[in-house]
Amino acid sequence: MCGFCTHFFYFSWRYKAISTNNTKDLPINEEIKAAEVRVIGAENEQVGIMKIDDARNYAYNHGVDLVLIVPNATPPVCRAIDYGKFCFERDKREKEAKKKQVIVKVKEVQLSCRIEQHDFETRINHAKRFLAEGNKVKAVVRFKGREMSHMELGHDVIGKFCDALAGSGSVEKKPSLEGRFMHVIIAPLKPDKK
Repeated sequence: MCGFCTHFFYFSWRYKAISTNNTKDLPINEEIKAAEVRVIGAENEQVGIMKIDDARNYAYNHGVDLVLIVPNATPPVCRAIDYGKFCFERDKREKEAKKKQVIVKVKEVQLSCRIEQHDFETRINHAKRFLAEGNKVKAVVRFKGREMSHMELGHDVIGKFCDALAGSGSVEKKPSLEGRFMHVIIAPLKPDKK
């Protein structure tokens, strides 16, 4: 088998095997349709601007793939790298970034203007647990019927609720009224403030 046939067979097989992977993958080798591209080598060195066929040959001769990194540039930027290794490192970086993300949920606690003391303490305990887990708490007072004419009762309940949670969280958003609901958002204290 001649050298060209061997290269062609290897890269056509590699092209088909890699191109059936994930849909977020970048165009490689024969998928790149630009007429001219800027090529960057495997060690981030500038190779230069080449015709697409010359760029593919450069990659093939170095035993790597030609990957389209920046399609919107003029000319588009391609990199001659091992595509499998590139995808592995990219996925690894994304997993590390996800591990560092902190997802804060907002937990809702419902109160009423005429809430009994025991029920109020139970809601306080739930809110303290939510804040200890790092979540925000949204306390909601629902006004029923004629309670709308006595908004001060709702303000008093929310004020007592916020005071009871002063050691666990701080008011992030002041009490506000939306329709028949008054709510306040309490955020957990930062570790250094506890």
